[in-house]
Amino acid sequence: MAQYRSMDHAALAKRGFLLGVGLFVLGIVGELVAPAVVGPLPGWGQMVLTDMEGIGILLGLFSPLVFGIILPLIE
Repeated sequence: MAQYRSMDHAALAKRGFLLGVGLFVLGIVGELVAPAVVGPLPGWGQMVLTDMEGIGILLGLFSPLVFGIILPLIE
């Protein structure tokens, strides 16, 4: 049998959720503030900020699901 190391699922779920919220907020703030500070952003800059928002939402939703529900059940 394989031995599993003990993981702190609650801490991983919380950290993943907070990382997702941080990415989302940073993407929103970047899209609102960056054009006012540095002028119009190039296309790749807008895409990076938009991707940060999308990844933040996905990470914020799936991290508690995976680390808080699924992994403790299969361990």
